[in-house]
Amino acid sequence: MSKTVNITSPQQFSDLLKASKIVVANFFAESDVPSELVAPLYEQLSQAVSRPNLATFVKVNAQTQKDVASAYSVTTLPTFIVFRSGSAVDKVQGANPAKLGAIVKKLVSEIDNIDNAEPSGSASGSGSNWRGAPLPRGYSDITSQIEVRRSELLNVDSALGGVQVLFDGGKPSALSGGDGAAKDWIESDTDEQLMLFLPFHSMLKLHTLQITSLPPTNNDDDDDDEAPTRPRTIKLFSNKPHNLGFDEAEDMGATQVIELTENDWNMEGTANISLRYVKFQNINSLVLFVVNGEGDSEKVRLDRIRLIGEAGEKREMGKLEKIGDEPGE
Repeated sequence: MSKTVNITSPQQFSDLLKASKIVVANFFAESDVPSELVAPLYEQLSQAVSRPNLATFVKVNAQTQKDVASAYSVTTLPTFIVFRSGSAVDKVQGANPAKLGAIVKKLVSEIDNIDNAEPSGSASGSGSNWRGAPLPRGYSDITSQIEVRRSELLNVDSALGGVQVLFDGGKPSALSGGDGAAKDWIESDTDEQLMLFLPFHSMLKLHTLQITSLPPTNNDDDDDDEAPTRPRTIKLFSNKPHNLGFDEAEDMGATQVIELTENDWNMEGTANISLRYVKFQNINSLVLFVVNGEGDSEKVRLDRIRLIGEAGEKREMGKLEKIGDEPGE
């Protein structure tokens, strides 16, 4: 489903400029050959970059929305204009995929900076950029490089939080005295195995994986098979284009296998896992397979995941600029 918004009135366009921090507008005309040539690239950019109330991609038919086109001096089709806080800041005239890709590459960097300056609020209401363990010297928290919308969980209890809670910037409710109503964690469903696919915005150098798991401690009245527990064995697979099946992951050689013990978990319920750094250079995705959990429980619980390392060049832009590049560019 397209994320691009079709503008049907000047008022709608004006409202969007107020509601979204960044707006990218494609002024086009039907049956215009240059407009049609660049339309697939624009849709690809929209799918990759759009974010609610932050970055909105729109299409403006210059033939039916003449007032909007005139207001921004659109005389060539297609014309692409980037608006920030309601003001036009960049403009590309004509079907020039290389220039459009370069502008959106800069736009992605700006969006990442906004994300880092405004960490996501937590279900517990703390709104902080919480981590359960210190950062290794010389490395940064690069969790924001995860493409949350394309991430996928398999064998997860749908009654609890979705994949997005794992990357929430706030302190887990279990550490804040919460009553569990927030449901800001995930649990496995039919057995203790979980499969998590994480695609990235950038090529990453991954140094450390921080996993927080906070199963309830007062389980006296609970069946041991029903009470969730922490993961014990985890397999990591790098650079996979999609999620793996459980049978496939069982048989496939992993990039790294992790065996956790009780001593690996700190007072914040976080395991600070150092990775074989040489094996996690220039990766564009990670599959995390929880093979089993502690004890005899048939459920595994995850509260937070943090990726620590270095972020490199934007992966999507590397792909996009190959589409329609002019010779020599």
